[in-house]
Amino acid sequence: MKRMGTLRQLSDLSHFSGAARLRELLAADPAVKVRCSPDGRHLLLLRSPGAPCPQLLVAVRGSDAELERAWPAGHPSPLDAFFLPWPARPALVLVWESGLAEVWGAGVGPGWRLLRSTELCPAGGACVVAVAVLRGRLVWCEERQAGAEGQLGLPAAFSHCVCFRTLEPNGEGGTNLGRTHVLLHHCPSFGLLASRKDLFLVPTATTWPGVGHILLTWSPGKGKVMVVAPCLGLSHCKSLNPVRGDTWDFRTLLRGLPGLLSPMKPLTVHTWAPTPQGLLLLDFRGTVSLVQTHGGTRTVGTLQEAPVGLAGSAALGTFHGTLACVLGSTLELLDMGSGQLLERKVLSTDRVHLLAPPAPGMEDEEELETRGGLRLLSALGLFRVGWEAPQGLEVPSAEDLVFEEACEYYQRRSLRGAQLTPEELKHNSTFRAPQALASILQGHVSPSTLVTTLRAELRDYRALDQLKAHLVAGDDEEAGWTELAEHEVARLLRTELMGDQLVQLNTVFQALPTAAWGAVLRALQLQPDGNGRLRSHAPPDVWKKVLGGTSAGKEPPNGILPLFELLCQCLCRLEPRWLPPFVELAQQQGGPGWGAGGPGLPLYRRALAVLGEEETRSEALELELLLGSGRPKAVLQAVGQLVQKEQWQRALEAGLALGPSSPLLRSEIFKLLLAEFARHRRLDAYLPHLRRLCPPDLTPAELLLLIRTHLPDELEPPTPFPKPGTEPPLTVGLLRALLEQTGAQGRPLGPVLSLYEDILSAHTHILPPCTVPYASLPSGYS
Repeated sequence: MKRMGTLRQLSDLSHFSGAARLRELLAADPAVKVRCSPDGRHLLLLRSPGAPCPQLLVAVRGSDAELERAWPAGHPSPLDAFFLPWPARPALVLVWESGLAEVWGAGVGPGWRLLRSTELCPAGGACVVAVAVLRGRLVWCEERQAGAEGQLGLPAAFSHCVCFRTLEPNGEGGTNLGRTHVLLHHCPSFGLLASRKDLFLVPTATTWPGVGHILLTWSPGKGKVMVVAPCLGLSHCKSLNPVRGDTWDFRTLLRGLPGLLSPMKPLTVHTWAPTPQGLLLLDFRGTVSLVQTHGGTRTVGTLQEAPVGLAGSAALGTFHGTLACVLGSTLELLDMGSGQLLERKVLSTDRVHLLAPPAPGMEDEEELETRGGLRLLSALGLFRVGWEAPQGLEVPSAEDLVFEEACEYYQRRSLRGAQLTPEELKHNSTFRAPQALASILQGHVSPSTLVTTLRAELRDYRALDQLKAHLVAGDDEEAGWTELAEHEVARLLRTELMGDQLVQLNTVFQALPTAAWGAVLRALQLQPDGNGRLRSHAPPDVWKKVLGGTSAGKEPPNGILPLFELLCQCLCRLEPRWLPPFVELAQQQGGPGWGAGGPGLPLYRRALAVLGEEETRSEALELELLLGSGRPKAVLQAVGQLVQKEQWQRALEAGLALGPSSPLLRSEIFKLLLAEFARHRRLDAYLPHLRRLCPPDLTPAELLLLIRTHLPDELEPPTPFPKPGTEPPLTVGLLRALLEQTGAQGRPLGPVLSLYEDILSAHTHILPPCTVPYASLPSGYS
């Protein structure tokens, strides 16, 4: 049976603030840029520089105030504008060619206000040519003047670079901007397009023709960049993680891939469109191709009409395995698997914009009804194109979900052996709570906080059920599984995390570790600071669940790991360098009985357990965990390992980093290093650090006794000068600084009590300029 596509009007735009101005701009300017907020409630219209006023309009669904801005003639208007994916409040960022970036937000009060203004190119002289927003990152391509970053003499074709900064909300009225990371040096002019998880760098009309057939895909979640030449059918993957300091020089990158530099004509693309499956491109012959995130390129299909020149408008989008293309006043729907034309519709207007769907979990009740289709915006209104729902994908009503959840709840907490059914709850009134809740939700008329909360929870359940139905139907599988994993981890973190819930959490982490870690990252509100440490704003209840674990000495049943071990294991796979800061933060957050300060194993040992056997562990990672634990035995073990590796500077810094509350541990580290100082001369250059580590209560007699204990045995009588090729022995000259320090620290106010203190306090110079081996001193001086 052939599917029937439906084109239904959702709104005539009358319920948007500033509806008249909104219709006017959509009808008057075909080149206007249209953006939709993640929750679907805000529409942003930005006109090209030099267009008549106003250049910017943000319309809001409802009675909230719109944002309208105009710049006088001669004053530059923004190059581009984007909404930020912040769930707490709507916010947008405006970027100018000069590098100026402004963040605007709608806070608690009425209207919009400027939250932050910054310069993306503080050195000056740079020009931003393209900008995009990718999952809380502001990415831009800038052209730099000759001489910047060693570009003196560099051809103008490779005078650009691609950079990004993180953008994060900070309370109700602030914005945090991270430091600038450079992704690509010495590259040509690239256009930037972003999907929900990937950034596409595409050639433009100003790109040097020799590389105009190459495009790049950066996947931050996977830590890689894909270099693709669609016309050659070639691709190559490289690792690129800016957090670890990775960066690429474009020319060096291509010189290592000579096959991609075959002489080819530049890509002739009329329209680009990012999708969850990859990057769609429409050429001037009417052929639509898909560049997938793994580098493969395939032809999706050919339209019945080809675009006429650059002036013709076109828009591409996907839904339910279907490609939708609006070309002028024609809408064509093609099957993405076979390329077959499914339906062709003639629209009543030739100026149509396709809107990105709302972000998962941010839809309101109206958006839930239209989920799975595409939305079309024109001056005539807001429309939805989609397929009629199959008979087997009906979504249960809110009342049915109430009884299903109540059945699971009461079944887990009852002793009855027979299976409890929703029908029994409905008709026999076995429990009163589901009946009362269903009656409250029946009309959705009560404005109480209780009903509002219940409505939000039921909406989440309904959205999750729709997502599962789409996955069963095979639509958008990769993005759908990731979204489902994030929903599931967020739900499990609200439970007690025992038994079946913990087993299910382990399964999600094993199947989709990146999505699972992303959900935990948001739950713990983790943020790195400038010193390589982590901060968290999560409440103590969340950390209590994270740090809870098995009892001391007991192995987890059937290999099921507690949440803390799961997170450590996940970090070992995805980002090992963040494991020590995470364990250190967890130790600060832990309370008595949480696994950090209770009778169980200390957290650093729990983290070491997931690194594998001692023979296969990463030595550098183990050292960081031991040093950051703050436990005396662990720190002493780490210093012992550093001494074996002869990393003297690191060992001394570990001892000096200990606070005044650890005098015994500092003393043990000093004795360990003093023994090495007595055995060989490789610590002589670090004598000033060793003096700082010296305990304040150590006397010269105790110092000499410690040194003599560890002196190497002399096989021959001592001589004033060492033989050629042998290591010189310890001399009194080397010991003078330590002896003076211990003598000064322990010198009494009364009569002299020690022979060495008497010698050190004398004003006469008793040490000869030549080196005298300490081993030649009389035995009575020990």
